[in-house]
Amino acid sequence: MEGGDDYGRLSGSGGSEVAAFDQNGGGSSSNGRPPNPIAGAYRRCLVSEKMGSGSSRKTLIRHPSLIKTKMCDETVDPVPGVGSHDSDFLPVIRSGAFTDIGFRTSMEDMYVCVDDFVSDYGLQNISDGPNAFYGVFDGHGGKHAADFACFNLLRFIIEDEDFPHDIEKVLPSAFLNTDAAFADACSLDVDLASGTTALAAIVMGRSLVVANAGDCRAVLCRRGKAIEMSKDHKPICSKERKRIEACGGYIYDGYLNGQLNVARALGDWHMEGMKSGKGGPLSAEPELMTMSLTEEDEFLIIGCDGIWDVFRSQNAVDFARRRLQEHNDPALCCKDLVDEALKRKSGDNLAAVVVCFQPNPPPNIVAPRSRVHRSFSAEGLRELQSYLDGLGG
Repeated sequence: MEGGDDYGRLSGSGGSEVAAFDQNGGGSSSNGRPPNPIAGAYRRCLVSEKMGSGSSRKTLIRHPSLIKTKMCDETVDPVPGVGSHDSDFLPVIRSGAFTDIGFRTSMEDMYVCVDDFVSDYGLQNISDGPNAFYGVFDGHGGKHAADFACFNLLRFIIEDEDFPHDIEKVLPSAFLNTDAAFADACSLDVDLASGTTALAAIVMGRSLVVANAGDCRAVLCRRGKAIEMSKDHKPICSKERKRIEACGGYIYDGYLNGQLNVARALGDWHMEGMKSGKGGPLSAEPELMTMSLTEEDEFLIIGCDGIWDVFRSQNAVDFARRRLQEHNDPALCCKDLVDEALKRKSGDNLAAVVVCFQPNPPPNIVAPRSRVHRSFSAEGLRELQSYLDGLGG
């Protein structure tokens, strides 16, 4: 990404280095276990008084903006020609994550991995099978918005009155409620002012749902083929440009209002002309993509834009697939991706999450050799015979 940050020409980037959190809520190195927001650190929200850390499930209502707004959900069509699919397939979830500050002076990327939120939250009346949540958050202008989203987005999801029955409505509402709650936090403490892109992936049974606001990206590997499960929200995209201009914003030199290199993000309430209670050119509403997982699906890569600045989606899938074939360790695979991105001179913070859907490493794919049918025309045979007769003479 040009400039390596979501902040553009008219804004500066700040904030201190952020640490991951272990299961006990303490700091850990980026090669430790992925942070679980249900642990101690999750309980200590930035605005625990405002949001009520002890609130019970089923307390949230639909964000008011969604009453009049059509959901931005998209269904990815199955990939043809990849074999038969077993309707009884259930993924076996394994995950890992890794971050690196890269060539930056501060760390503003965050991630969260929860392989079984039903068990961690003690939820009931949830369908059997995998119930997992993953997210990456790429902060700009400081780490606080990324911190806040990392430790609160899942709670807004599971406390929604329609969870888990209507997850495609719950996810956009959770994004917008998280954004509104962070605005309340910023009104109490101006030092929190910052923004973050956000991508969340939920696996419930065979269903994979990805919600994205910004330029993080999720890519599914289906038998070696890369399937993009999100779209990068850049201001220069025609769809985003139309939405921005309709909301009174503008694009200058590729930047939203000359300030941000993303068209959607949480936070940034301190930036004049970006957001208001009635909306604005910078949207926190995510776009959704859904997929029914099959036995052909091998893993999902989720990464902040520092990864995708130097990897194409298929390139990342090919790279990760080779690494998983070698060691079958999703956490080590994430480190491999980050290390390779550094070798390719990515100029941003780096965060990667890999979610495997199979217990075994990806199989070798042997492409069938096509049978080439060769034939000669009658004229060609006559010419060949004439040539051979000439040699004999």
